[in-house]
Amino acid sequence: MRYPFLCCLVLIAAMGGCSSHRPHVLGVDNGSLSDCPDSPNCVSSQSPTPDHFISPLRYTGTADDARRRLLSVLRGMKRTRITVAESRYVHAECTSFLFRFVDDVEFLIDDGVKAVHVRSASRTGHSDLGVNRRRIETIRKKFNLQK
Repeated sequence: MRYPFLCCLVLIAAMGGCSSHRPHVLGVDNGSLSDCPDSPNCVSSQSPTPDHFISPLRYTGTADDARRRLLSVLRGMKRTRITVAESRYVHAECTSFLFRFVDDVEFLIDDGVKAVHVRSASRTGHSDLGVNRRRIETIRKKFNLQK
């Protein structure tokens, strides 16, 4: 075979990228988003470990306004599908372009501290090469521009 590396990537995508299922650990439990797994393919503003920690989104004004801004940002992102949009909790699925891997992105609006807690995690694999962290930073920039 002339391109064994390419064939392996296609096989990996066919086996795992398209067949991932929504994890059962999503949502809010006792006022918090789920913890990140030990693997480096997750970031969370509620994580106690520095490798997984990322700052929450900050806002002024009302929680409803923060939710509206957040939903606007998510609707403007390619390959992103909002699956839950409750008053204080939002879940979206982000699908990668090439291999169709799905990442779960969650948001918990905490009006008491004017923060939107975030969690972004890959459904499959071990490393995400920083994709989830970069995604949240992109969302943060767009969220802050919508003031």
